[in-house]
Parts: sequence; structure tokens; C-alpha cells
Amino acid sequence: MKISILTLFPEMFQGLFSHSILKQAQEKNVVTYDVVNFRDYTEDRHNRVDDYPYGGGGGMVLTPQPVFDAVADLKKGADSLKKPPRVILLCPQGEPYTQKKAEELSEEEQLILICGHYEGYDERIREHLITDEISIGDYVLTGGEIGAMVIADSVTRLLPGSLGNEQSAVTDSHSTGLLEYPHYTRPADFRGLRVPDILLSGHHKKIETWRRQQSLKRTYERRKDMLKKLDLTETDQKYLNELESE
Repeated sequence: MKISILTLFPEMFQGLFSHSILKQAQEKNVVTYDVVNFRDYTEDRHNRVDDYPYGGGGGMVLTPQPVFDAVADLKKGADSLKKPPRVILLCPQGEPYTQKKAEELSEEEQLILICGHYEGYDERIREHLITDEISIGDYVLTGGEIGAMVIADSVTRLLPGSLGNEQSAVTDSHSTGLLEYPHYTRPADFRGLRVPDILLSGHHKKIETWRRQQSLKRTYERRKDMLKKLDLTETDQKYLNELESE
């Protein structure tokens, strides 16, 4: 995969791509990151990328020309892809970002993430250039860079070869529709706090059942809304009924 990011502050991404899973994924040629300052594409003689909004109002609006030209440049060579690149606008008005969306985007060959600043974008960018608008939450940030980092991180870890253990992403919270079960490691007894006996039993089927129940319990206690979206088995529902009766 290639993840291209259009931003006015490319230096913000240096640390992100130089450490941990994202760095390892690059070294394994699982993904490449391309951070582009779209100010480099402006035709304005004063090097500006924003202007006052027509009709008045506070703030400045990003002009379409540098963004359109930057995206066109990033799309060069896209004819060799099976599908056109997804062009994503980071925006508080966008679709709420979820693990399901991350999984969907991880199937693409190229993502182009546009980070805005100032008051907003010229509407023609929305109408004629992008394929998706994404918001990482119901709040407003200074710019789209943090949202782009969230998408780059969450998508990269889903790419085959990114993680040392491919099962890690499969069992993550939200990937299964439930919150993840508790984890324990050595020592088995830490200052009188013991690991549940079932995890030391070596009985894989019973451990699998315990983990499923713990995921159900944690989701029931913290995010009941998630349970409404699941197709629960009879065994799952029986266990939830037991929790409700306690």
C-alpha cells in the first residue's frame, strides 16, 4: 500500500513514521508513506493556499488549485492499480471513523489523505475531488494532521506482514465487534495477584470460551451499544442473560 498525506506541516509526521510498527512496516516493504506539502503546488505569487470566504465570515478557506494539482500529481501512475486511489478529506463533518472503516481502507492500494487548516475547504474540493470524508470524533482540531495519523496507524497495522503475530489485529477490540478480553503474562502470581487458573490450564477450548465470555462481559459493562449490532449465538445470549440477572 501507498499512503500519501497532503499537509501544510509535513514535519509533524517525522516521528510517527520513524518508530514502532509503522517504521517496521516500511522496512518490510508492506507500505510506503509519502508526505507532501501542498503549498509547493500553489500558483499564488505570495505562496498562499488560502483566501477570504465569499459572502464574508470569519476565518480563511483553503483554495482548490493547490489541492487539486497535488492530488493529480499523486495519482500519476494510478492506471496500474486495480482500483483508483481513495482520496480522503479529514473533516469534522465526515463519517465517524471506526475499525470497520479501517478494515475497508486496508484493502486499498493507495490512500490520499488531505489535512485541512483554517476555517475549512473550498466546497469544490468536496464535490469534485474526494471519495470519502472522515471524522475521528465529535470535536474540532486545529487541523487534519492528527486524524491522518490515526488513519495511517490503524490501517497499517491491518496490512499483512505489519505485525509480528497476524492474530493480534484479528482479536483487537472492535475487530470482532466486541471489546477485547483481558490479557496476562508472567509472573503467574504478582504480589498475591494471581492470573486466572483457566489461562494456566493448557485447555485451549476452555480458554477460548473464557475469552469469549470476558469479551462479552467487558462489552456489556462498558459499551452495551455495541451488543445491539452483533449476531449473538444462543450461548452468548445465555451468558449475557446470566450477567443481567446478577
